[in-house]
Amino acid sequence: MTELTELTAEALVDGYRKGGFSPVDATQAVLRRIEEVDPAVNAFVRLDAETALAQAEASAERWRRGEPQGLVDGVPVSVKDILLMRGGPTLRGSRTVRAEGAWAEDAPSVARLREHGAVFVGRTTTPEFGWKGVTDSPLSGVTRNPYDVSRTSGGSSGGSAAAVALGAGPLSLGTDGGGSVRIPAAFCGIFGLKPTYGRVPLYPASAFGTLAHVGPMTRDAADAALMMDVITGADWRDWSQLGPVGSGFRDGLRGGVRGLRVAFSPSFGGQVAVRPAVAAAVRKAVEGLAGLGAYVEEADPDVTDPVEAFHTLWFSGAARVTQNLSPAQRALLDPGLREICAQGSGVSALTYLAAVDVRAELGRRMGRFHSSYDLLVTPTLPLTAFEAGVEVPKGSGLRRWTGWTPFTYPFNLTQQPAATVPVGADADGLPVGLQIVGARHADALVLRAAHTLYEAGIAGIPAPTPA
Repeated sequence: MTELTELTAEALVDGYRKGGFSPVDATQAVLRRIEEVDPAVNAFVRLDAETALAQAEASAERWRRGEPQGLVDGVPVSVKDILLMRGGPTLRGSRTVRAEGAWAEDAPSVARLREHGAVFVGRTTTPEFGWKGVTDSPLSGVTRNPYDVSRTSGGSSGGSAAAVALGAGPLSLGTDGGGSVRIPAAFCGIFGLKPTYGRVPLYPASAFGTLAHVGPMTRDAADAALMMDVITGADWRDWSQLGPVGSGFRDGLRGGVRGLRVAFSPSFGGQVAVRPAVAAAVRKAVEGLAGLGAYVEEADPDVTDPVEAFHTLWFSGAARVTQNLSPAQRALLDPGLREICAQGSGVSALTYLAAVDVRAELGRRMGRFHSSYDLLVTPTLPLTAFEAGVEVPKGSGLRRWTGWTPFTYPFNLTQQPAATVPVGADADGLPVGLQIVGARHADALVLRAAHTLYEAGIAGIPAPTPA
């Protein structure tokens, strides 16, 4: 029943309810798909077929009784190997993490999915400690793009993006500290949402501080809304979590975009060189948005490139992650990670606080911007997927991954919700992403706009053919 791997989570739940197929059927199909595709893309660092099938059997029995446990009962889910999941190690892409131990605790988002009956099929790949915008690590090697295995999947949630794109489970949990949900989602042609910081509880707290978000990676915006209705549940372990949501995210999908004030910034006022194919696909989608009744105006937010402040915060966080490693352990690290840790360890408190000031000012400017515009639309990335196994495109002259992600990391600094939707492909068939950014706490509006694009046929591209 391999066609089950093409269904969304919503469609799977509807099928369970009607008795057309069972969670066991769906889980078996997903496990077969993983066996088929993973050798080519390397999306998973660990599978647990036995446990997944046992969870699926238990779910099937609940559906037979007409007593589903929750919103995603029986839906196959994968989890980025950064988030804790009881029953096995969370190695975080690093050879420095010991696999031994009890591993008896779930991260909050994982716990909420478990409470709602999700079937956990495996852990997805990540660069070491999620430090960069592509997915390769000394532990698990290179993760590749489903549309062209010579290209990168993006990162740091690259395994999750590749898995969802290839039908290896319709839902995956990713993390995003500078674009790590949106970058691979855009490169792999799926939907990804970085919620407002604190909307999805996180524990343990990230060493990257309040840059780090947890978000859904899915086939479309409707599945992301379903997932958000699950993973935003309260958890006392995160003292920075936001209060309860007034209504469900699925309830907010309807209503369209008519009358919304949308700012379209194709290049941040000429600051970003965007590839012509990307610019054309994004502009065409924006024209479609206007055709649906949104008031679209080209307008650039005052986003003077904050990369130095971001680097100060990011590199300091990396140094914090690795500060207790021995010299022998440090020798095992990704060389690029070792380099930024050395830079981060030399940051003074005054320099760090100056970066916090830059962040606060950027947040203030974006708050003012959103007093005039409901949404901001940009390309998600200025380019499509480049060669696998490198941090930056060859010949680009760039040093760090932030050089090719100028549209993503600013909104980690400001903690705003931001989503990417696929809106076309370049001449090589590689996906192009459009980013929708909302004011802080406007997650439901971002999802609504994205869902409208899917319903209108503006968002969404054909799935890749398994290699």
